Amino acid sequence: MLPVAVICELLGVPFADRAKFQTWSEAIISTTSLTPQQIMEYLGNLHGYIAGLIAQRRVQETDDLLSAMVKARDEDEDRLTEQELVQLSAGLLAAGHETTVTQLPNFMYVLLTNPDRLAELRDDPALIPAAVDELMRYIPLGTAAAFARYATEDIEVGGVLVRAGEPVLGALASANRDERVFSDPDELDFHRESNPHLGFGHGPHHCVGAQLARMELQVALHALITRFPKLHLAVAEQELPWKRGMLVRGLKKLPVAW
Repeated sequence: MLPVAVICELLGVPFADRAKFQTWSEAIISTTSLTPQQIMEYLGNLHGYIAGLIAQRRVQETDDLLSAMVKARDEDEDRLTEQELVQLSAGLLAAGHETTVTQLPNFMYVLLTNPDRLAELRDDPALIPAAVDELMRYIPLGTAAAFARYATEDIEVGGVLVRAGEPVLGALASANRDERVFSDPDELDFHRESNPHLGFGHGPHHCVGAQLARMELQVALHALITRFPKLHLAVAEQELPWKRGMLVRGLKKLPVAW
């Protein structure tokens, strides 16, 4: 609930509506989990819901990010179109909870199945900020290449000739295991001196909520590790259910005991 509560507070979205927009948000990250008809229906519902909140802000301004974006749109129409305003707000709402909600169980799954690393954090919680970045590097959130890149000229990639105009689907998460950048890239190491991972993207595609996500993950990880020192999996690892047909990789649920 932490990431959902935070993004609702930040945007100014009623927390009580979470069941609706969490369901609709799946349309943004679905590959095959929803039918094309469901995706269009859910997107329409989500965008309509956001448009309704935007209309409310135009009647009564409030102290939240959505009001700030509406003001930016209305004061300078060259900054945002109405469609961009709706889609950006919907994207922030969906990505602002789905990614962190998915990645936190991913973190705990890796730690609970790597007891030495978990014990290291329990012994020294000051390592948690570094651990969050290392876990972001180590654990791929994205499971697929969402967008094709088109070659502007003939180029050889991995020993294969890609001709100008041909599309390429790149496994971007593989950059986080690049041995030219990271020593022992397949090792989970909370003491890396340098960690230029791409877990939050890069350049103009860097996640606008990266610092918020880091803070949420650090707070949640610290609470789980310090308040529940005997936390462990409540089922066998092979029984854990994983999401399917989505752009994000994560667990449907993570049964634990303490």
